[in-house]
Amino acid sequence: MRTTRRTTLRSAAVVVGAATVLAVPVGSAFAYSPAGSSTGPAASVRAYVTTVKLAGGSVAKVYKIGDSHFEADLFAGSTKLDRLVSKGGAASYGQNDGLHVVLQPNGTVTSWTDGVSKPQPRPASEKEIRKESSVRITLTDGRIAELVDGPNGKRVELSTPKGHALATIDLRRPSVQHDGWTYKLVRDGKHVKFVVIDGKGGGNSWVYDFDGKLIEKYTVDPTGVGRPVLVSSGGGTAAAGAAGLGFTALSHQG
Repeated sequence: MRTTRRTTLRSAAVVVGAATVLAVPVGSAFAYSPAGSSTGPAASVRAYVTTVKLAGGSVAKVYKIGDSHFEADLFAGSTKLDRLVSKGGAASYGQNDGLHVVLQPNGTVTSWTDGVSKPQPRPASEKEIRKESSVRITLTDGRIAELVDGPNGKRVELSTPKGHALATIDLRRPSVQHDGWTYKLVRDGKHVKFVVIDGKGGGNSWVYDFDGKLIEKYTVDPTGVGRPVLVSSGGGTAAAGAAGLGFTALSHQG
């Protein structure tokens, strides 16, 4: 099991700031500086790699000494705090006045301050990914509707009972008609509803949320007597605009 080489930074004023994580690229060409007081063999040459800004405003100057051997000189202004040495695949760790610094075996430097969580890299597959969710429902006309909520918004994919695709609607193309039936998406405040209207049956309609739940149902009185009236489970007129049709008498199912 690998052990972690630890060292304590010499006392110096370090301004505590936000955590920073820096990956230091180790190139193939280096600007060589004269050999300094290194913990490595006297004949080794310290090859300068880069200077990394640490949390709190201090810096680390990183050097490559040899294979699997890196050193980082830590400075607060012109004051040298300490030197971290990573050899043989072991990381080197130091801390002072709430500042934490780690020199990794590959020469990268990580730093953070007390009160700020230690940075944890996330796999690329977990970054900025929002998965789609969907639910399939069987409509009154026998067709299948898949209600999809994804990173590009909400949409409904319509198909026959045997799985043949008919149409897709979304908020850019919110309505489609097929064999006398109308399928449409409407906004109701912050919510989006899916409305199915039976044009052959005189305008009866069904309204679903994107969990696939039937939340409103409207039945037209075949006598056609009376002024159009519409009542929704939300108590408003949004569903009336969604259906886009007049109703003479209405029975409601919640």
